Amino acid sequence: MKTKLIAIASFFLIISACSSNKSTIQEPTTIAVKMNKDEAGKMLYENNCAKCHDLYSPKDFNAEQWKPIMLSMQKKAKISDEEREIIYAYLTK
Repeated sequence: MKTKLIAIASFFLIISACSSNKSTIQEPTTIAVKMNKDEAGKMLYENNCAKCHDLYSPKDFNAEQWKPIMLSMQKKAKISDEEREIIYAYLTK
């Protein structure tokens, strides 16, 4: 009986030791906040927008033109409001 309990306890100890710690995994937004805002915006823009289409130069549109584009693309790219604002700041600097 003791052997079975020790084996079961050891099994769970090994499993828990091998599982990943979610607190060490950082979300892209968390990483982006730690970067320079321009670098973060560029990184988010390139990593999210280039998945589906060629990237536009930030100067291709003015700030007012980027607003509806960003709102529309946010849904398709599945980015947060915070990520959208970081990208928008990069595109309109």
